[in-house]
Amino acid sequence: QVQLVESGGGLVQPGGSLRLSCVAFGKIFSINDMGWYLQAPGKQRELVAGITDGGSTNYVDSVKSRFTISRDNAKNMVYLQMNSLKSEDTAVYYCHANLITTWGTTGDYWGQGTQVTVSS
Repeated sequence: QVQLVESGGGLVQPGGSLRLSCVAFGKIFSINDMGWYLQAPGKQRELVAGITDGGSTNYVDSVKSRFTISRDNAKNMVYLQMNSLKSEDTAVYYCHANLITTWGTTGDYWGQGTQVTVSS
């Protein structure tokens, strides 16, 4: 099986920083794209930032210059450094990976989500 586990969420004041981490483990042959999504209450899940296996990144406009996505391919990990946090960043953040299993199947996998709350 394959699992993704996030960590690093929590409560932070506006203007503060948090770093989210996600590790993928299990029957993994290789990982293609990885990314972070958020889901605010009553809204659909949406992409925050993505990174390819080659290191190319993309961001939603609202987080450009504030958030940085990175990955460690050797450890099957992806990170999201979040700076200058705003109250509107409050949401559950989900890690995503498109990967190939050792059985040869390709699919999308999700973590369980980690809560980020930005409030004074």
